[in-house]
Amino acid sequence: MVGGGLGTVVVVLLAAFLGVDPRPFLRLIQQGGGPPGGGGPVQQREVELTPEQIEQGNFVRATLAMTEDVWNEQFAKMGRRYREPTLVLFSDQVRTEGCGFASAAVGPFYCPGDEKVYIDLAFYDELARRFQAPGEFAQAYVIAHEIGHHVQNLLGISGEVSNRQRRVDEKEANRLSVMLELQADFFAGVWAHHIEKQRNVLDPGDIESGLRAAAAIGDDALQRQAQGYVVPDSFTHGSSAQRVKWFTRGFQTGDIDQGDTFNAPDL
Repeated sequence: MVGGGLGTVVVVLLAAFLGVDPRPFLRLIQQGGGPPGGGGPVQQREVELTPEQIEQGNFVRATLAMTEDVWNEQFAKMGRRYREPTLVLFSDQVRTEGCGFASAAVGPFYCPGDEKVYIDLAFYDELARRFQAPGEFAQAYVIAHEIGHHVQNLLGISGEVSNRQRRVDEKEANRLSVMLELQADFFAGVWAHHIEKQRNVLDPGDIESGLRAAAAIGDDALQRQAQGYVVPDSFTHGSSAQRVKWFTRGFQTGDIDQGDTFNAPDL
């Protein structure tokens, strides 16, 4: 676990990925300094990870492995090769290789530039407390959504949307962003469909937990909570109802071809 208050904070679960007990290897290294480009001396100190952090890290690792099982199979059916992403766990702030500097305020995210999924474990506490969406499947949904963005990147969808956004005004760029995010929700549902079919791992209430998470982080819910009113033209991820709708469609169909949000008559 590499960390920093004012500098970069990255958690890398190397031992967990190797399938060994990670506790002897996991340490928190807090690194002083500024955002990329900043200079000055670096000070570090090591702190043992808490049992809760170790447990969360192992859960994220297991969920990532299940996404790889599903998407390797789905890409093979399309005659493609699935390039597995890298997982980075962080807290506070992180310096990415392909997307610059980000703080934990952005929440979990995927960077197409380095094909890495960045997960802030503290977000899961916020998901349970602030958004009232506890449970392991709610956490798994967040990971599956970010992996959905990786799928979009591999299929060339993300690059196409980015190019289109540079040629339009802010309102239209936001609309394209909503379509991209809803498709990632759909892909998360596709993953849930196939992992249940493969392993029968979902318990009663798991899907409801994922739907609560999708609804809790809809743009309308977040805006209403933050400012008391909703501005639809500023949406970038979709409303709660839209996010639930597209996740549900992915889960019910399991068919990647049913997730064309860009040509859907009604989002």
